[in-house]
Amino acid sequence: MTTRTAMPVRAQRAFDRASELGFQGACEDPVGPLLATLAAAVPPDGRILELGTGTGVGTAWLVDGLGRRDDARLETVELDEVLAAAVRADDWPTHVTIHTGDAEALLPTLGWFDLIFADAVAGKWTGLHLTIDALAPGGLLVVDDMDLERYTDPEHRAAVRRVERTLTDDPRLVTARISAGTGLMISTRRHSLPQDRRDEETL
Repeated sequence: MTTRTAMPVRAQRAFDRASELGFQGACEDPVGPLLATLAAAVPPDGRILELGTGTGVGTAWLVDGLGRRDDARLETVELDEVLAAAVRADDWPTHVTIHTGDAEALLPTLGWFDLIFADAVAGKWTGLHLTIDALAPGGLLVVDDMDLERYTDPEHRAAVRRVERTLTDDPRLVTARISAGTGLMISTRRHSLPQDRRDEETL
Protein backbone atom coordinates (compact mmCIF):
# COMPACT_ATOMS: atom_id res chain seq x y z
CA MET A 1 0.00 0.00 0.00
CA THR A 2 1.41 3.40 -1.01
CA THR A 3 0.95 6.37 1.32
CA ARG A 4 0.96 9.80 -0.29
CA THR A 5 2.41 12.68 1.72
CA ALA A 6 0.01 15.61 2.04
CA MET A 7 1.17 18.63 0.08
CA PRO A 8 2.01 21.72 2.17
CA VAL A 9 -0.17 24.77 1.54
CA ARG A 10 2.81 26.77 0.26
CA ALA A 11 3.69 24.00 -2.19
CA GLN A 12 0.15 24.00 -3.55
CA ARG A 13 0.34 27.76 -4.03
CA ALA A 14 3.64 27.26 -5.85
CA PHE A 15 2.02 24.70 -8.17
CA ASP A 16 -0.76 27.18 -8.83
CA ARG A 17 1.87 29.82 -9.72
CA ALA A 18 3.48 27.35 -12.11
CA SER A 19 0.16 26.98 -13.95
CA GLU A 20 -0.43 30.73 -14.02
CA LEU A 21 3.07 31.49 -15.31
CA GLY A 22 3.31 28.54 -17.70
CA PHE A 23 6.30 27.13 -15.83
CA GLN A 24 6.78 23.40 -16.40
CA GLY A 25 9.90 22.70 -14.36
CA ALA A 26 8.37 22.31 -10.89
CA CYS A 27 9.82 19.39 -8.94
CA GLU A 28 7.75 16.20 -9.03
CA ASP A 29 7.04 13.40 -6.57
CA PRO A 30 8.84 11.96 -4.68
CA VAL A 31 11.27 14.90 -4.61
CA GLY A 32 9.13 17.17 -2.43
CA PRO A 33 8.66 14.79 0.51
CA LEU A 34 12.32 13.76 0.21
CA LEU A 35 13.44 17.39 0.49
CA ALA A 36 11.24 17.90 3.54
CA THR A 37 12.67 14.77 5.16
CA LEU A 38 16.28 15.83 4.54
CA ALA A 39 15.61 19.41 5.66
CA ALA A 40 14.28 18.11 8.97
CA ALA A 41 17.69 16.47 9.59
CA VAL A 42 19.74 19.64 9.03
CA PRO A 43 21.62 20.41 12.26
CA PRO A 44 21.10 23.51 14.41
CA ASP A 45 22.60 26.57 12.71
CA GLY A 46 22.57 24.54 9.49
CA ARG A 47 22.22 25.98 6.02
CA ILE A 48 20.22 24.79 3.01
CA LEU A 49 20.72 25.91 -0.60
CA GLU A 50 18.34 25.43 -3.52
CA LEU A 51 19.60 26.11 -7.03
CA GLY A 52 16.62 26.86 -9.25
CA THR A 53 13.72 28.28 -7.24
CA GLY A 54 11.24 28.02 -10.11
CA THR A 55 7.84 28.89 -8.66
CA GLY A 56 8.84 27.75 -5.18
CA VAL A 57 7.59 24.15 -4.99
CA GLY A 58 10.88 22.73 -3.74
CA THR A 59 11.35 25.77 -1.53
CA ALA A 60 7.98 25.13 0.10
CA TRP A 61 8.81 21.49 0.81
CA LEU A 62 12.15 22.47 2.35
CA VAL A 63 10.41 25.03 4.56
CA ASP A 64 7.86 22.40 5.56
CA GLY A 65 10.69 20.07 6.61
CA LEU A 66 12.21 22.76 8.80
CA GLY A 67 8.86 23.25 10.49
CA ARG A 68 8.84 25.94 13.16
CA ARG A 69 12.61 25.95 13.48
CA ASP A 70 14.36 29.27 13.13
CA ASP A 71 17.85 27.92 13.83
CA ALA A 72 18.54 26.96 10.21
CA ARG A 73 18.63 29.08 7.08
CA LEU A 74 17.36 28.38 3.58
CA GLU A 75 18.73 30.25 0.57
CA THR A 76 17.37 29.74 -2.92
CA VAL A 77 18.66 31.10 -6.23
CA GLU A 78 16.58 31.86 -9.33
CA LEU A 79 17.91 33.32 -12.58
CA ASP A 80 14.50 34.39 -13.95
CA GLU A 81 13.54 37.72 -12.38
CA VAL A 82 9.81 37.21 -13.05
CA LEU A 83 9.76 33.84 -11.27
CA ALA A 84 11.86 35.14 -8.39
CA ALA A 85 9.55 38.12 -7.91
CA ALA A 86 6.46 35.91 -7.95
CA VAL A 87 7.96 33.61 -5.30
CA ARG A 88 9.21 36.51 -3.20
CA ALA A 89 5.65 37.91 -3.08
CA ASP A 90 4.46 34.83 -1.16
CA ASP A 91 4.56 34.51 2.63
CA TRP A 92 7.90 33.02 3.74
CA PRO A 93 9.55 32.72 7.15
CA THR A 94 12.32 35.19 7.94
CA HIS A 95 14.99 32.48 7.64
CA VAL A 96 14.30 32.13 3.88
CA THR A 97 16.34 34.25 1.45
CA ILE A 98 15.49 34.38 -2.26
CA HIS A 99 18.39 35.43 -4.48
CA THR A 100 17.96 36.58 -8.07
CA GLY A 101 20.97 35.85 -10.25
CA ASP A 102 23.18 33.29 -11.92
CA ALA A 103 23.98 30.36 -9.63
CA GLU A 104 27.51 29.92 -11.00
CA ALA A 105 28.32 33.54 -10.22
CA LEU A 106 26.74 33.42 -6.76
CA LEU A 107 28.00 30.03 -5.55
CA PRO A 108 31.55 31.15 -4.65
CA THR A 109 30.10 33.95 -2.49
CA LEU A 110 27.54 31.96 -0.47
CA GLY A 111 29.70 29.74 1.76
CA TRP A 112 29.06 26.14 2.83
CA PHE A 113 25.76 24.30 3.09
CA ASP A 114 24.55 21.18 4.87
CA LEU A 115 21.94 20.38 2.22
CA ILE A 116 21.94 21.44 -1.43
CA PHE A 117 19.16 20.79 -3.93
CA ALA A 118 20.53 21.32 -7.45
CA ASP A 119 17.56 21.87 -9.75
CA ALA A 120 18.91 24.35 -12.32
CA VAL A 121 21.23 24.15 -15.30
CA ALA A 122 23.78 26.38 -13.54
CA GLY A 123 25.34 24.46 -10.69
CA LYS A 124 24.30 21.14 -12.19
CA TRP A 125 24.88 20.81 -15.94
CA THR A 126 27.48 23.57 -15.71
CA GLY A 127 29.53 24.57 -12.69
CA LEU A 128 28.82 21.38 -10.76
CA HIS A 129 32.29 21.61 -9.20
CA LEU A 130 31.22 24.88 -7.55
CA THR A 131 28.19 23.16 -6.05
CA ILE A 132 30.31 20.33 -4.69
CA ASP A 133 32.79 22.84 -3.27
CA ALA A 134 29.90 24.54 -1.43
CA LEU A 135 28.84 21.27 0.24
CA ALA A 136 29.95 21.07 3.86
CA PRO A 137 31.62 17.87 5.14
CA GLY A 138 28.81 15.48 5.97
CA GLY A 139 26.44 17.51 3.80
CA LEU A 140 23.97 16.10 1.30
CA LEU A 141 23.58 17.01 -2.37
CA VAL A 142 20.33 16.12 -4.16
CA VAL A 143 20.32 16.24 -7.97
CA ASP A 144 17.13 15.46 -9.87
CA ASP A 145 16.05 15.06 -13.51
CA MET A 146 18.76 12.43 -13.99
CA ASP A 147 16.67 9.89 -15.92
CA LEU A 148 18.20 9.72 -19.41
CA GLU A 149 14.89 8.58 -20.88
CA ARG A 150 13.56 12.11 -20.30
CA TYR A 151 15.95 13.51 -22.90
CA THR A 152 16.11 13.18 -26.68
CA ASP A 153 18.63 15.95 -27.41
CA PRO A 154 22.13 14.38 -27.60
CA GLU A 155 23.69 17.40 -25.88
CA HIS A 156 21.25 17.11 -22.98
CA ARG A 157 21.93 13.40 -22.64
CA ALA A 158 25.67 14.08 -22.66
CA ALA A 159 25.22 16.71 -19.93
CA VAL A 160 23.34 14.24 -17.72
CA ARG A 161 26.06 11.64 -18.22
CA ARG A 162 28.71 14.22 -17.28
CA VAL A 163 26.87 15.00 -14.06
CA GLU A 164 26.61 11.32 -13.21
CA ARG A 165 30.32 10.74 -13.86
CA THR A 166 31.31 13.76 -11.80
CA LEU A 167 29.24 12.68 -8.82
CA THR A 168 30.39 9.07 -8.91
CA ASP A 169 34.07 9.81 -9.62
CA ASP A 170 34.67 12.63 -7.13
CA PRO A 171 36.58 11.07 -4.19
CA ARG A 172 35.00 13.56 -1.79
CA LEU A 173 31.54 12.09 -2.40
CA VAL A 174 29.62 8.91 -1.69
CA THR A 175 26.82 8.75 -4.27
CA ALA A 176 23.68 6.70 -4.85
CA ARG A 177 21.37 6.66 -7.87
CA ILE A 178 17.65 6.38 -7.11
CA SER A 179 15.34 5.37 -9.95
CA ALA A 180 12.29 7.26 -8.78
CA GLY A 181 10.40 10.23 -10.15
CA THR A 182 12.52 12.03 -12.74
CA GLY A 183 15.65 10.20 -11.59
CA LEU A 184 17.66 11.21 -8.54
CA MET A 185 21.27 11.14 -7.47
CA ILE A 186 22.11 11.79 -3.82
CA SER A 187 25.67 12.42 -2.65
CA THR A 188 27.17 12.83 0.80
CA ARG A 189 30.41 14.74 1.16
CA ARG A 190 32.89 12.70 3.19
CA HIS A 191 34.46 14.17 6.32
CA SER A 192 37.82 12.98 4.97
CA LEU A 193 39.17 11.33 1.82
CA PRO A 194 39.39 7.52 1.65
CA GLN A 195 42.73 6.20 2.88
CA ASP A 196 43.96 5.25 -0.61
CA ARG A 197 43.41 8.81 -1.88
CA ARG A 198 45.12 10.29 1.18
CA ASP A 199 48.08 8.02 0.48
CA GLU A 200 48.19 9.25 -3.14
CA GLU A 201 48.25 12.87 -2.04
CA THR A 202 51.24 12.29 0.25
CA LEU A 203 53.35 10.78 -2.54
